[in-house]
Amino acid sequence: MRLNEIKDRPGAAHAKKRLGRGIGSGLGKTSGKGTKGQKARAGVAIKGFEGGQMPLHRRLPKRGFKNIFSKKFNELNLGRVQAAVDSGRLDGKKPITVEALKDAGLIRRSKDGVRLLGQGEIKGKLAFEVTGASSSAIKAVEAKGGTVTLKSITGREKTAADAIKAKRRAEKRAALLAKAEAKGGKKSKGKQPEDAEEDKPAEGEKAKSEPSGEGQKAEGKEPKKPKADEGDAKKDKPAKKDKSE
Repeated sequence: MRLNEIKDRPGAAHAKKRLGRGIGSGLGKTSGKGTKGQKARAGVAIKGFEGGQMPLHRRLPKRGFKNIFSKKFNELNLGRVQAAVDSGRLDGKKPITVEALKDAGLIRRSKDGVRLLGQGEIKGKLAFEVTGASSSAIKAVEAKGGTVTLKSITGREKTAADAIKAKRRAEKRAALLAKAEAKGGKKSKGKQPEDAEEDKPAEGEKAKSEPSGEGQKAEGKEPKKPKADEGDAKKDKPAKKDKSE
């Protein structure tokens, strides 16, 4: 090796950065040291600033809203459930839960639960444990002797919304039925049988049949005394004394 062949190992020395050589180099103007003033401060957003006039994102109208309480359910029809039972992927003898549907491949993920819909038919008796169900689905399952139990899997709501609605409908029907029964009872109590009315004698006949004194006593009134003659009454009264005497 000669002295003129001595050099550092590859990567030991780096080329010096050439600063301030135009915007195309990536290190022009401020040479990578940032800016002064407002842009050097944190928490300043200048991208939407338009020199003080109303910026574009505030000039445009707002459309719609996002409901933060909304829930996403897996909608599942009875026909798909029956097809899974027929193929053996789903055991119809056990309760059909959200986890069982997930294992059978009927749903990919549980989300906020499963809502059962009434399209299609089921052949046998099935027991469902789902988050929600339509009225047609519940009727179809119960017609075959099955049951539908509504329960929440997330725990974010106290009870399933469908269960609350079904309870309210049942209470409303019971109140209407009780009201109708009460009206029917009042009508039957107010009416008297025709036989009883026929047996009662008329007021004129009753007065004729009874003597005058006894009839008045029965009514709670005393019999009137016969009036004395006017002549006799005058005789019985003592003569008035003169004031002069």
